[in-house]
Amino acid sequence: MKRFNTTAICIPARHYMVDLSERVKTIKQLVDDGKYFTINRPRQYGKTTTLSALKRVLSEEYIVLFLNFERIDNDVFENGSTFSQAMARMIIDAHEFNDVPVPEDTISALEELNNSDPTKIKMDNLFRVLKRWIKRSEKPIVLIIDEVDSATNSQVFLDFLAQLRDGYISRDLDGSPAFQSVILAGVTDVKYLKSRIRSEEDSKENSPWNIAADFTIDMSLSETGIKGMLNEYEADHHTGMNTEVIAKSIRKYTNGYPFLVSRICQLIDEKMVPSVFKTLEDAWTDNGVEEAVKSIISEKNTLFDSIMGKLHNFDKLRGQLYKILLQGDTVEYLPDDKQQEQLIMYGFIMVENNTIAVANRIFEMRLYKYFVGNSRFTDELREEAIEHKTEFIRKEEIDVPLIMEHFIQSQRHIRDLDNEEAERKFIEEEGRIKFLTYLSPILNGVGTYGIEEATRNRRRMDVVIHYRGKRYIIELKIWHGDRYNEKGEQQICDYLDYFGLDTGYLLSFSFNKNKEIGVKKVKIRNKTLYEGVL
Repeated sequence: MKRFNTTAICIPARHYMVDLSERVKTIKQLVDDGKYFTINRPRQYGKTTTLSALKRVLSEEYIVLFLNFERIDNDVFENGSTFSQAMARMIIDAHEFNDVPVPEDTISALEELNNSDPTKIKMDNLFRVLKRWIKRSEKPIVLIIDEVDSATNSQVFLDFLAQLRDGYISRDLDGSPAFQSVILAGVTDVKYLKSRIRSEEDSKENSPWNIAADFTIDMSLSETGIKGMLNEYEADHHTGMNTEVIAKSIRKYTNGYPFLVSRICQLIDEKMVPSVFKTLEDAWTDNGVEEAVKSIISEKNTLFDSIMGKLHNFDKLRGQLYKILLQGDTVEYLPDDKQQEQLIMYGFIMVENNTIAVANRIFEMRLYKYFVGNSRFTDELREEAIEHKTEFIRKEEIDVPLIMEHFIQSQRHIRDLDNEEAERKFIEEEGRIKFLTYLSPILNGVGTYGIEEATRNRRRMDVVIHYRGKRYIIELKIWHGDRYNEKGEQQICDYLDYFGLDTGYLLSFSFNKNKEIGVKKVKIRNKTLYEGVL
């Protein structure tokens, strides 16, 4: 029976996976055109799975030499001789264990190279062997190297790239033998590696990989692709799920990040029954997707460890993300900004309309969890919320009006602020993070919250809470008078219509000393609104 897979390579015969045939077909066209290029994508983004599928297709027309730098020791990159001997061993192993058709005389030459005195070997010796093989081969040879990140900070690797570059240029200049195509796959951009190894001035000149074609193929999983994978699962399990609806929901949370897509499906399939749902039929619903997302944002995994580790190193960018998510700022995309470049490369942020944004909603929710957990108000507000938590939870529902009332009472001292600077500071830096910090221990792993991107700005933010299959929408906004409040009421009513809800909540931060604080219930159109003023 097939399973969803989130570790290592996905194999079509064993795992449910998105059909990659169109993607592979597009990449093959680059190979057919003789291009050299890099597949530079974040961790667990399906690079190796894609390369494996590509190898199967290419093997019909080409000899494919598929190597993995993760399998070699770091000391291999100490100098050109040890690197060349390691490459020789890898090619010999590919012939012996993976049935790559390498001629016997080439194998003999590689064995001789491997057994030679390292002090007498240059990288040129390796490439002379490769050129002879390429020249005599009946089929063009494609070189694929996975996990090139293992060569980080290696001048030897740059020298290797320079040799490949020279072969590429000579091939077109005088017909010298060279690989049909070279594909390097990894997280780190080769150009970035170079800038770390050489001086800033030198890194701008004569890049050893400036012959590489741009690789712009979208490797995220589309809604259609996810639906196809779910259709295959449904044909085996007959859960009665609406695969179109579930695919749309998964895509909404993940933006097609392959690991996150597979992880949601894996959790629903393997972990939700009977712990959360009675049957798979109950699990394969929007509620099941939300439960899986809740589990993901709270779990420890290598993807989050890698991404959050990178974020810790970039104070400026961490501050920018805080402003985007909690203050509604727009942060311009700066192509020469090294911190932005790094986090784009690692898949944490993306570029939208020349501004930066968090790459997907799961990452956003994890970031909110991070910022709330590190809030300077955490201890004070957690203690206050936990003290009244049993009052807030009633028959597996949360009493949002009561939560707003207690929060307002706990923060009423802010009305003593009597200057414009203090008002601005609270509104821009404290109001939202305080409420989310107060809310977090009440949900405490049973529920989750997210911020609707379209409403995330300086004046308004809609918090959408998911708790035991129910949805609650709370609009956080700054009080700007009755007229603006009426507009906000109409907006949240429209939003409730969108979600098919009858009840909504507004929490306004006001510094008008004459404005009465507290929570009141109002009827707008056919909706019930609880409006809190702090």
